[in-house]
Amino acid sequence: MKFERPARRSRGIMIMPMIDILFVVLIFFIVTTVPKKARSVLRIALPTVKDVPSSTVVESSSILSVDKLGSVSLDAVPVPDLALLDAYLKAYVKENPGRKLELEADKELPLEKLLGVWDALTRAGIPIKDVPARIRLPQEADGSSQ
Repeated sequence: MKFERPARRSRGIMIMPMIDILFVVLIFFIVTTVPKKARSVLRIALPTVKDVPSSTVVESSSILSVDKLGSVSLDAVPVPDLALLDAYLKAYVKENPGRKLELEADKELPLEKLLGVWDALTRAGIPIKDVPARIRLPQEADGSSQ
C-alpha cells in the first residue's frame, strides 16, 4: 500500500538570523578597525648626573667619546668607522692593561649607535659594567655654560 506523503514546502531562507549575524560582524569590524596614523617615535630620555667638583684625581682613565652623529674617538684619536672600533679597543687593552675606560656619549646620540659601541666593547673583551658612562648635554657640546 502506498501512503501519500504531504508535499514539503520550502520554508525559504531564514532572514532574521542572517541579519543578526551580519549586525554582529558589522559591529566587530567597526570596533576593531583603527584609523591609520603615523607611527610615533619613542623618545628615551637618558638620565644625567651633574659633575661634582673635586680637587683630587682618584685614578686616571681613558675616554671613549661618541658625538650625536655617531663619530667615535678613543682618547682624542678618531676612529674612522664604528666597525673598526673593536680592533681599536683590543689594541687599547693590549697597550694599557688595567687602565679604566669611560664612555662619554652625546645626549642626542641614537640608541642604535650606542648599542653598536656596547657591542664593540663586548667583542673587545671589555665588560660593559666596568665602563661608566657620562651623557654630554647639548650646551656642554657647544662650549657654552649656564
